[in-house]
Amino acid sequence: MRSHINSTAADRRQAGFTLVELLIVVAVIGVICAIAVPSMLRARISANESSTIASMRTINGAEAAYASSAGKGSYAVTLATLGVPCPGSTSAFISEELRVDPSIKSGYRLTLAASASADPGQDDCNDTATQSGYYSTATPLSRGISGHRAFASNAAGAIFFDITGTAPTEGQMAPGGGGTVIR
Repeated sequence: MRSHINSTAADRRQAGFTLVELLIVVAVIGVICAIAVPSMLRARISANESSTIASMRTINGAEAAYASSAGKGSYAVTLATLGVPCPGSTSAFISEELRVDPSIKSGYRLTLAASASADPGQDDCNDTATQSGYYSTATPLSRGISGHRAFASNAAGAIFFDITGTAPTEGQMAPGGGGTVIR
């Protein structure tokens, strides 16, 4: 029977990894991370932008429903207004996650305001002031990390984007304004 004191060199080698082996493993993991992390960041940015486009569509749909049932043909100018149901109803026009001005979702700041060219409309079912048009925007919280593009929409329902991270202006969204529409 052998004791631990008289162990041979072969026994010591089998006890664990050498420093060189550990360094090789760490280097391989580093290379894999260097390849995977940028791909993961691109995928996250793409997912954030897709989620934001869906949120902009949700706002457009909520505004259309609001104008036809609560706003007497006019639009809400805050997300919070879209979050309040009419008396006798339990359903708001927009989900809870978008009922705050501004709303933060998927790395973007979403806002809603009256269009610069809007006129006052009749008060809605909750006696809240309305406008004849709206302007919604979504800008990345941290450009290049949470998203690259910024988005904007209005009562026409089209969603425009700008690759600089600044929301398209109402002028850019006007016919002939040079804005880029999401297809």
